[in-house]
Amino acid sequence: MDANGPEPDPPLAWTRRAAMGAMAVGAVGVARARAEAAQPAAEAVPKPRPRIAAVATCYYKTSHGQGIIDRFMDGYGWGGKHHRPAIDVVSLYVDQRPKGDLTDERVARHPGLEVYPTIAEALTRGGPTLDVDGVVLIGEHGDYLRDDRGRMHYPRYEFFKQVADVFRKSGRSVPVFNDKHLSWNWEWAKEMVATSRELNFPFLAGSSLPVTWRIPEYETPTDAPIEEAVCVGYGGVDSYDFHGLESLQCFVERRRGGETGVRAVEVLRGADVWKALDPAQGGSARTKALFDACLCRSFRLTSPMEGYGNAFPTLEQASKIAADPLLYRLHYNDGLVGSLFMMSGLVADFTVALKLAADPAIHSTQLYLCGISPNQTLPNFFSPLANHIEAMFLTGKAPYPVERTLLTSGVLCTAVDLLAEKRRLAETPDLAAITYQAPVESQYMRS
Repeated sequence: MDANGPEPDPPLAWTRRAAMGAMAVGAVGVARARAEAAQPAAEAVPKPRPRIAAVATCYYKTSHGQGIIDRFMDGYGWGGKHHRPAIDVVSLYVDQRPKGDLTDERVARHPGLEVYPTIAEALTRGGPTLDVDGVVLIGEHGDYLRDDRGRMHYPRYEFFKQVADVFRKSGRSVPVFNDKHLSWNWEWAKEMVATSRELNFPFLAGSSLPVTWRIPEYETPTDAPIEEAVCVGYGGVDSYDFHGLESLQCFVERRRGGETGVRAVEVLRGADVWKALDPAQGGSARTKALFDACLCRSFRLTSPMEGYGNAFPTLEQASKIAADPLLYRLHYNDGLVGSLFMMSGLVADFTVALKLAADPAIHSTQLYLCGISPNQTLPNFFSPLANHIEAMFLTGKAPYPVERTLLTSGVLCTAVDLLAEKRRLAETPDLAAITYQAPVESQYMRS
C-alpha cells in the first residue's frame, strides 16, 4: 500500500455492547482482542502491519481478483468514510493475464507491491522461507477446463497445495482465505480443510452472500427450532448454485443443536420441480408458501404479464419463465429439510425464507448484492467479505467456521454428480459427519 496514503482505519468491531452502534453505521466485523482494547495508551505497543500475498487466477475489472485485492490496496466505503485496511498487499501472483489485465497498473501505483512468477516465490518474496503474514487465494474467472459434468476446474486446490508446501518447508503457517467453494473435487476439498488443521492455521472460505446486506434485516435467532428453510436463487451449475447453498446454510446453521450434518442430497430438474411446489400434484403447501415468500422479497422478479411489473406468477406462468429449474434438497441428520430452488429467468437475486416451530409467521429476506443491478458501478457486496478477511489477518482468528464451506462444497459436488448421472438421491456419509457451531454473534452487514 502507498505509504503516502491516509492512515488506515481499524476494521469495525462487532460485540454485544456495540450492536446498536453497528446498526447505525453499517458495520459488522470480528471483535478485536479485549485485552488490547483495555491497554492504556501509554502502554500500547503498535503492531506491524500484516503483509499479505495475493494469489489470483485473473486480475481484471469486475473479476473476483479485482473485487477483493483492490479493496485491500485502495480501500472502500465503510461506515460513512473511506476505509483503508490496516494490512499491506506486498506480493502478487496472477495465473492468467488476458486483455484488460490490471496487474502492471497496480504494481506501478503501489511501490510496495511485487509480482512473482510462482506462488512459492510470492509467499517467500524471493527468499528461502515464508515471508508474509497472510495469504488470499482467489481461484475464480479465467480460461480453465469445463468438464462434461459442467464443473469448472478452477485451480483452487492446486494453489492451496503450493501454499501448504511453503508452510511445511518454512516450519510455520499464516492465515489463509479461499474465495468461493473449496474445490470442484470433493476429495480435494476435504484435504484442504484437513491440511489447515494439520498445520494449525486459520482458514476462511466461501461466498460473499452470508455477510452481505439483508433486506429486510433478519437473522435466525440463536438455537431456533427451524421446521423448514427455502432459498431461491439463479445462475448456472457449479457456479451461482454455490452462492445459493451458502445463503441457505448461513441461516440454518444457527438452529437448535447447531449444524448436525447432511445425510442425503436430492436433486430435481424441470417438471419435477414444479410438482414439488404444487400441492395438487403431491407437493408441499408449506414449501410453496416459503417459495412464495422468497419471490415476494425479490427485487428482480420477472413479471408474467407484459407491461405490468408487479404481477405475481402462478406456477404455470413461472414454469414458462424459468425454462430449466433446479431443486437441491438437503436432508439434515436432525430431520430438517432445506431446499435451494435455482430459478434462472424468473429471478436474478437470492432470497431465503424460514418457518420456525411454534411461530405462525414465515420469516424471509433478500441477501442483497449491490452492484449487480444495471447502472450500479460498485460491487460493494465484496466490502463486508473484505472486512472479515482483514479482521482474520489482524486477529489471527477466522470469524466463522470453514466447516460451513466444506459442507456446501460437498453438497455442490454431490448435486453436480446427481445431475450428470440423472439420479435423484445420494446418501452422503462424509457430509453427515460435518458438525459445527455457528458464531453467536451475527456476521452480516447492517444498513
